[in-house]
Formats: sequence, C-alpha cells, structure tokens
Amino acid sequence: MFKLSEIKELIKLVDQSSLQELEIENEGARLSIRKPNKVEPLYVSAPVQHTYAPIGQPNYTNTAPAAAALEVPVTANGQAKQEDSSLHKIVSPMVGTFYQSASPGSAPFVSVGSKVTDKSVVCIVEAMKLMNEIEAEVKGEIVEILVENGQLVEYGQPLFLVRPE
Repeated sequence: MFKLSEIKELIKLVDQSSLQELEIENEGARLSIRKPNKVEPLYVSAPVQHTYAPIGQPNYTNTAPAAAALEVPVTANGQAKQEDSSLHKIVSPMVGTFYQSASPGSAPFVSVGSKVTDKSVVCIVEAMKLMNEIEAEVKGEIVEILVENGQLVEYGQPLFLVRPE
C-alpha cells in the first residue's frame, strides 16, 4: 500500500525528471504515473451572463444563441459602456472559483473605489481545493469588479478594472 506522501513525492520526482512514465508495484498495490505527451490547454465553458430589462419592457437580448457574443455592455442608465484603454485589467492566473473575501462571513478584500498597491490582495481564486491569493499587480483605484462572488473563472479572464496612479 502506498502512502499519500509517498505518492506526492513520486509525482514530484517524475514531474522534475525526464521520465515519461513510472510504474511501481508494492505489496499487491500498483501505482502508475504518466506524463502527457504534450500539454493540452484546459477549456472551461464561460459562465452564463444574464441581462435584465426593466419591469414592463420586453428583454430581447438573449433570444438567439449568438446574441450573447453580440451583446454590448451597457451602464446602469442604458448608455453603451466605453472601453477605457487606460484601465489596468487584473486577470485570473488560473481556472477556478472567484471569492471576494477570505471566508463567507468576512468583508471583501476590495470594493469599487478601494485604493490598492501592487501587493494588495484583491481576491482568492480556488483551484483544486487550494486558495490562491490574487494581488493587484498595480497601484491605483478599483473601478469595476467584473465577476460575481462564487463564480467560476477561466485562465486570463478579467476580474477587476483598476485606474492606475
């Protein structure tokens, strides 16, 4: 029987070596570790985005499957939102679940209007039961939070917009 610590160590050794495959048998237990031939990117479908019309007005935004791709972001007053190229995007470095705070009952790390430094923790992305603190990477002010708490995020997906100082 293999201990979890032994398996982790073997995986680490295979990963760091030029070995492509390792197979071990011990007391009737068999362990096989293989490296993939080439790295395939992991794709996760994008979260569904809903748009809502004021009460009494029909919502025709998502009537066709391709409508979401053609959707133009709008502000609260209904005007088209302009992309501000001077804003810095903080993006997710991995696929995982976005959390605004360290625990469900605690305050969010940042909110719109918060001042951040390049080392400020702005959120956590949980991947494979590991909580990864994401830093702002730039000094400035949080202008917009682009994802919801608990939402699945993809590698490279923008999470925050920051106005750099």
